[in-house]
Amino acid sequence: MNSAGDKRPSVRSGVSGYGPIRAKVMGAEVRVRALTEASLGAVKEKESLNAFITVCRDRALQKADEVDRRVGEGKAGRLAGMVLAVKDLIAMKGLPVTCGSKMLERYVPPFDATVVERLEAEDAVIVGKTNMDEFGMGSSNENSAFGPVRNPWDETRIPGGSSGGSAAAVAAGMVMAALGTDTGGSVRQPAAHTGTVGLRPTYGRVSRYGLIAFASSLDQIGCITNSVEDCCMLLRVIAGPDPRDATSAAVPVPEYADFLSQDIRGMTFGLPSEYARDGLDPEIREAVERIVDLLREGGADVRTVSLPHNDYGIATYYLICTAEASSNLARYDGVRYGLRSGEPGGLESMFVRTRHEGFGEEVKRRIILGTYVLSAGYYEAYYRKAQKVRTLIRRDFENVFHTCDAVIGPTSPTTAFKLGEKVVDPLSMYLTDIYTVTAPLAGLPAISIPIGTDSKGLPMGLQITGKAFAEGELLGAANWVMKELQ
Repeated sequence: MNSAGDKRPSVRSGVSGYGPIRAKVMGAEVRVRALTEASLGAVKEKESLNAFITVCRDRALQKADEVDRRVGEGKAGRLAGMVLAVKDLIAMKGLPVTCGSKMLERYVPPFDATVVERLEAEDAVIVGKTNMDEFGMGSSNENSAFGPVRNPWDETRIPGGSSGGSAAAVAAGMVMAALGTDTGGSVRQPAAHTGTVGLRPTYGRVSRYGLIAFASSLDQIGCITNSVEDCCMLLRVIAGPDPRDATSAAVPVPEYADFLSQDIRGMTFGLPSEYARDGLDPEIREAVERIVDLLREGGADVRTVSLPHNDYGIATYYLICTAEASSNLARYDGVRYGLRSGEPGGLESMFVRTRHEGFGEEVKRRIILGTYVLSAGYYEAYYRKAQKVRTLIRRDFENVFHTCDAVIGPTSPTTAFKLGEKVVDPLSMYLTDIYTVTAPLAGLPAISIPIGTDSKGLPMGLQITGKAFAEGELLGAANWVMKELQ
């Protein structure tokens, strides 16, 4: 197994991580405008990856000049000089928020999402909106109306989805960090496929105001970065309650950087027996086993545990998320905003034509499935039963956490596969999320970190799942592993 950093320099030739740069920014050795111009140059140079839908050059440079002034005045925020991007289902005032769909191709929101407000208040510079699977529905970033994103490690392969644009932008050095969204693994899975760090916080830790919903009880904004340290800085700013989001939790936000020196000695990690599946790539299995040995050498206890309902995760997830998608996407009818079909006909015809023209195949598939499971005669048999299994999955984790501090395992059963390889087989595509869907169902935080490359030179990821609102301990453990792999 190669070390986690072996191939990164060949991929990342643009903007580096934020941590080493901040001191230079605050010491006026580096201007934020220069960092922003370098980022915009990298975005232009690497257009072949198709990582961005919208680039906001003027807005970014204007903000960079403002931050430079604030640095000179000694008033710079926590993220002064951090150049980043946000997934294109997070609202930014005056910029299109397409959700990777023709349905919203021309929709421009009149407000900023809470996370955008918080980032810019702390002097982060946002250079653009990243490409994504349409409405967040996908595991490969091949479902975008604006074309697939390509993996910077191998442009013939997928970057993972649905936050593949954000992950590719970070991995390719276009930006220092990016925001994605994680409904069933859409931050962690692309992070694993691109050799980056991807954190899904506890449900409710980060405000969803200004996030266009896919599945409201599962969606959570997360971070994709080059390092755990950068992830700590980013989460510290975007986390916290928001009166505009009733699902945000009134839980204090700690200083996550304080956990970076955490030692894993005395910690207990659970390795679920259910993760030893036939579909797990042998090289990923071996890489995870080496991490287990590393943890034990560091003084941690790693024990085999059981998540008895893990194998029901995919079915449960897709029943719940499609039902919620069916409800959330009913608003796109051509009347209030977004696309409206120009075909002649009455009101009902306009509804039908608008949704036919505006939605892609995967979105239509999930709307149909969600409408079916919510329909009379099937609600009890499918949706209600899925909710009961969801409760059992959450209890499985609660039982494990009685004796363990965190759960470890692979992030994805395989490394990045070829573009087009699974498009014709939706079930095979859905199964790529087998290890990531249970944390969202239980509302728990989880992080994916790079643990090396396989024999094809493709990144592999380790997932660590923690207790609710224990992101600090989770980040500390992840940072320890990454430091040991350097």
